Amino acid sequence: MYRLVFSQVLRRFDAEAVHRLTVSALALLARLPLLKRLLHRAFAPHDPALRVSAFGVHFPGPLGLAAGFDKDAACAEGIAALGFGHVEVGTITAHGQPGNPRPRLFRLVRERAVINRMGFNNEGAHAAARRLRKPRSVPVVVGVNIGKTKVVPESEATADYVASARLLAPLADYLVVNVSSPNTPGLRNLQAVSLLRPLLTAVKQVADATPRRTPLLVKIAPDLADEDVDAVAELALELGLDGIIATNTTIRHGGETGGLSGRPLKERSLAVLRRLRAKTGDRLTLVSAGGVEDVDDVWERILAGATLVQGYTGWIYGGPLWAARIHRQLLRRVHRHGLKSVTEAVGRTA
Repeated sequence: MYRLVFSQVLRRFDAEAVHRLTVSALALLARLPLLKRLLHRAFAPHDPALRVSAFGVHFPGPLGLAAGFDKDAACAEGIAALGFGHVEVGTITAHGQPGNPRPRLFRLVRERAVINRMGFNNEGAHAAARRLRKPRSVPVVVGVNIGKTKVVPESEATADYVASARLLAPLADYLVVNVSSPNTPGLRNLQAVSLLRPLLTAVKQVADATPRRTPLLVKIAPDLADEDVDAVAELALELGLDGIIATNTTIRHGGETGGLSGRPLKERSLAVLRRLRAKTGDRLTLVSAGGVEDVDDVWERILAGATLVQGYTGWIYGGPLWAARIHRQLLRRVHRHGLKSVTEAVGRTA
């Protein structure tokens, strides 16, 4: 049914307009406690065999929503009620900003992909913090993804990230430093270890000082050379980070300017995951994102060493209950392999 609605209706409308309408609908759902609880009971993962523990946080299932959808922490509860094991909000910047000019979001339906050049459009860390302080009526693990404000020069990037971290780290189940979006000029330069070390060190000091020590991860691009992937892994181990998210969108494509996500990213994202696992073993939590479409992709990422998996473009093409469906299929696969828990499968083919 959803495929028919998408092909005949949704794809005929502007992609960003549909996105904004969906966020508004989920934000409304988040304000309807009874309906939200009913949906959560029906679609969220509840089976103990799907539970995952990572960096001291307990996840009801391994598949979560990647950053980029809920940019302002407006609808995390509504998203969780549809079957996601966690929701990563953002990317959030210290200061609100409108992002890049429209059009800036493009579907590539035949390739089951999306190109975006949104540019971290969001209301800023203060607005997100107000929303994150509100009590929740359904359980949801919320990660917070922070980035650099566009107008802030590279020389002041660390202070800008620290300003966001001070507001948001105490409210996050985990915090992610995003230095890998292609849509903020110069941002990817911060992936160079010489610039990344002082940035992560400063943010980690803030995260470590929260009352329960907020776990800190870094998100990297698929376009890094293999030796640079290794260098980031070594830095993460050196600084005692909790994990790495691999990967963000790629600029290696022939379409509109911006970052490409979806099926074309699958091969490279998996290769980066395997390289990180070979470099770090189980000393870091690895979160795999990029090209995740179905239960086979989730299972392959887990076997390759991912403790958690994230999707976004797969949800666009898979429909509202995409995550719930994958979690049900994943549970069957766990049982079929004679495992007591999905965590027993992590890294089996690494």
